[in-house]
Amino acid sequence: MKRNDRTILGLTMLAHGMVHTYELSLPILIPVWLAEFGASKATLGVVLSLGYALFGVGALPGGVLSDSYGSRRLIVACLLGMGGSFLLLSFAPSIPVITIALLLWGTAASVYHPSGLSLLSTGIDPEEQGTAFAYHGIAGNVGIAFGPLATTLLLLVFGWRLVVAVLAVPALLAAVVAVRTSIDETAAVDEELAEQGGNEERTARTDGGLASISELLADSRSLFSGWFVAVFFVVMLSGLYYRGVLTFLPDLLSGLPLFAPVDVAGKSLEPARYLYAGLLTVGMVGQFAGGKLTDRVENTAAIAVAFATLAGIALVFVPAANAGLAPILVVSFLLGFWLFAVQPLYQATVAEFTPPDARGLSYGYTYLGVFGVGALGAAIAGYVLQYYSPTTLFLVLAGFAGGASLLGVLLTLRGPSSERA
Repeated sequence: MKRNDRTILGLTMLAHGMVHTYELSLPILIPVWLAEFGASKATLGVVLSLGYALFGVGALPGGVLSDSYGSRRLIVACLLGMGGSFLLLSFAPSIPVITIALLLWGTAASVYHPSGLSLLSTGIDPEEQGTAFAYHGIAGNVGIAFGPLATTLLLLVFGWRLVVAVLAVPALLAAVVAVRTSIDETAAVDEELAEQGGNEERTARTDGGLASISELLADSRSLFSGWFVAVFFVVMLSGLYYRGVLTFLPDLLSGLPLFAPVDVAGKSLEPARYLYAGLLTVGMVGQFAGGKLTDRVENTAAIAVAFATLAGIALVFVPAANAGLAPILVVSFLLGFWLFAVQPLYQATVAEFTPPDARGLSYGYTYLGVFGVGALGAAIAGYVLQYYSPTTLFLVLAGFAGGASLLGVLLTLRGPSSERA
C-alpha cells in the first residue's frame, strides 16, 4: 500500500474500533441496570433501540455531510461526541438520563460508517480495497470484542459509573490523533480519472453540501431506481439479525446452568460474559475471511450462502444450548464467525452498485438500514423474550437471515452486471 493508503486505513481502523467498543459494551451493562433500576427487559430493549436507532438514522445525513465536507472532519466529530456521551452516561441517575446519553451516543456514532467507508472507497487504491475492507472490519471486531471484555473486567473491580467514565477516555484520545492526521481523501478517484485521460479534480464540497433538497432526492431516486434497493433490504435484514441476537445474548447465556455466576475470592465471575466476548473475538476471523472473499468470489452469491448459514445457526442455537457445553460453544463461535463475515461482503456490494460521487450517500442509506431499521431488532428481542421464549426469538432471527439469503439469490440470478458500477 502507498503511504496515503496506509494512513487512511490506520485512521479508519482506529475510529471503527472505537465505535464498536462502545456499541457492544452496552449489552454487558443491561444486567447491571436491570438490577439497579428495576426496569424490565422490554423497557431496556426499547431504550437501547432508541440509541441504536439514531446510530443508524443519523447515517443518512452523515453520508450527505461526508460527500459535502469530507470524511476526516466527520470522524473527529464522531470520536468527540462518543467520548462526551459516555461521560454523561457515567453520571446518569435514572433510566431517562441513560436514554438521553444513549441518544447522544447514537447521534455521534452514526456519522462514522458512511464517512469511514466512503473514505476507504475513494482514498485507497481499488486493487487494495478488498484487503482494506477486511482490515477495517477486523479493527471493528477488536472493538466489538474489547468493549465487552474490558467492561466485564473493569466491573470486577469498579462500579459501573466509573467503568463507563474510563471507557470514555480512549475516544477522546483518538479524536486528538484524528485531528493531527493528514490525508488525501480522493486519491483513488483522482488517479482513476487521470488514467482515463480526464482532468476533473474531485474534492469534498465546501459550499455547505448538496445544492438543494431536490438534488438529494434526485440522487436518492437514482440509487433506489436500480438493484441497490435489493442490497438495501439485505443490509436491513442483516441489521435486524445482528441487533436482535447480540443485545440480550449475555443475559440469555447467563440464564443457562452451564454459565451460572461463580464466586471466586469474593468476586462474582460471569462465564456468560466471557463466552460473549469470545464469540465476538472469533468475529475478527470472520471479518477477515469475508473481506478476502470479496476479492475472489461473486459477492451476491457469497451473501446468499452466508445468510443461509446464519439462518441455520439460529435454528440450532437453542437445541445446542440444551445439549451441553461443547455444542453451545461450537454454535456460538460459528455465530460469531458468520455474523461478521457478511459485513465486508455487503459493504463491497454497495460499492459495486453505486457511483463514486454518491458513495457517502449510499453508505448513509446502508447504515440507515443496518443500524437504523436494524435497531428494531433490540426492541423485538426484548419484547419476544419478555412475553414468549428464546426459541421464538431465534425462529424470528432465522426468518430475517432467510429473507436476506433469498435476496442474495435474486441478485445473483437477476441482477444485471451492467448496473454494478
